[in-house]
Amino acid sequence: MKKEYRLNTETIDAALAKLGRSPLAGLAEEIPHVHIDSSYPMAKTDWTYVTSRGHIYLNPRKAGTVGEWVYVLAHSMLHLGMGHITEQHKDNAVWQMACDAVVTRFLLDSKLGTPPMDVSDVYGFHSTDEQKLFERFLDEPQSRPTQNLGTMSGGRGDMVWDGENQYRDFEVAFADSLRRALTDSIQMAGGLTQEERKGHRRSYTAYFRAKEWFVSSYPLLGAVASGFRLVDDAETVRRMHIHVAAVDPHLQEIYINPCCRMTGQEWKFVLAHEFLHAALRHDVRRENRDPVLWNVACDYIINGWLLEMDVGQMPETALYDAAFQGMSAESIYDTLCADLKYYQSLDPKDIIYSDEPWWETRDGASLDVFYRSAIQRGLDYHQQRGRGKLPANLIEEVRSIQQPPIPWDVKLAKWFDEQFQPLEPQRTYARLSRRQSSTPDIPRPVWTFPNGPMEQRIFGVLLDTSGSMERSLLAAALGSIASYAEARDVHHVRVVFCDAVAYDQGIMAPEEIAGEVNVRGRGGTKLQPGIDLLEEDDRFPKDAPLLIITDGACDRLDLRGRTHAFLIPAGCRLPFRPKGPVFRLK
Repeated sequence: MKKEYRLNTETIDAALAKLGRSPLAGLAEEIPHVHIDSSYPMAKTDWTYVTSRGHIYLNPRKAGTVGEWVYVLAHSMLHLGMGHITEQHKDNAVWQMACDAVVTRFLLDSKLGTPPMDVSDVYGFHSTDEQKLFERFLDEPQSRPTQNLGTMSGGRGDMVWDGENQYRDFEVAFADSLRRALTDSIQMAGGLTQEERKGHRRSYTAYFRAKEWFVSSYPLLGAVASGFRLVDDAETVRRMHIHVAAVDPHLQEIYINPCCRMTGQEWKFVLAHEFLHAALRHDVRRENRDPVLWNVACDYIINGWLLEMDVGQMPETALYDAAFQGMSAESIYDTLCADLKYYQSLDPKDIIYSDEPWWETRDGASLDVFYRSAIQRGLDYHQQRGRGKLPANLIEEVRSIQQPPIPWDVKLAKWFDEQFQPLEPQRTYARLSRRQSSTPDIPRPVWTFPNGPMEQRIFGVLLDTSGSMERSLLAAALGSIASYAEARDVHHVRVVFCDAVAYDQGIMAPEEIAGEVNVRGRGGTKLQPGIDLLEEDDRFPKDAPLLIITDGACDRLDLRGRTHAFLIPAGCRLPFRPKGPVFRLK
């Protein structure tokens, strides 16, 4: 950037900061984008123009004082706040003159900024209604201003119609700005100190108003929002490296970066995002997973829900991918593990994990109970009052957190039930019952299990013996597998150990697995040779399920469509997206 451009942009930044402390602060917060670059060519004498969607384009080549930039920026913002940019009047030069006259008169009366052009003509127009001035200029062309009161040179208009903006109401924001300024003036007249007035002004910021909206108007998150305190101290968030916002569920605080320029609708989206992080216990559910990757996974699922629910407007920097729609945070996490470097670079830094005990608040009440009951009551009230449809998997998550998490061994037992249906005994007269001798005249059949299905009930176990697997976890896994197999009448297990090569242990009985197994290997990890060994063995049925026990530090696997599941230690992850279920040992 050229030196003079850099000096101009520094002046513009100072003007924007000054507007943030002016009576137009509420309107300034609602402006989505202020562009300060040379990508939008303007004449050297142009200052700025504004579009109906709220984009303000500034000329970085234009040299001006801070006061002059305050004036031209406020000029553009007032066009939005007064509703001047309409499709009906687009490219109408007379309407442009009337609007420029009204805005100029407002700025002069407010003593806001320094006009960089001659504005003496405006004192001849006593009306502050642009519609009346417009009609007068049409009926009396000689009454039109002889000077250009706009911010573009050559008589060109500084208002551009580029479509309706359905997410922002600039006129409401302007009215709110005036209400703030009036309240501040009354407080000053009432003797409030500057520090006291500053505390009152904080409650008028877009993010504080967004929080109050949740408490008063959005039942799903109202109870959750009422339990949080917003912290917007600039030095605190700078020290914590927070770019937009972050939530600390343990302290029940949401940290807001006050320097972040976002609209009221965007702040609604951001706060709803942080409330859901806390209410759904994402900080606790992380367990031993990678904190950055878990944060990214949770952001993807929450942002998808909020878009479906139409809560606020999603900021441009938010994480969203339609491919993750309908998935759980845990499933998304497993998917992200396939590209660790990329997804870890997306670190949102908006969940603050605490090492301190999280189950008690300052007044001794249970935090966990608070979050669970608050989101459950919000869901019930939301549905009873018909306040809008909610994503089905969000409802499932809210319902599921009311129940304690299912232990890994229970999930594994359920998987065994799905693979091996209970055997039904059959009556046969081929063999007589032992009770037959007591009733020789009445034939009594015996109940027996068929031989064929018993012999075919077999599954495979592929065991990672690379040395990074803890012996205590291996013992717990093998003991559980053995007990589940015996309980389901599965008497054959094909066992293969893998490290750098595969070691075939052959077919074993479940009780042999539960005993002391002589684990071979303890070198590097390559599991694919073990899978190939089983696939090429005609004695191992093609439809037999396979259970893979690993710590995740393995190669990418080709399972060729075989039914399978993974058993890995909690906190570990697979280097690829698994197709079968993943059970995490603890």
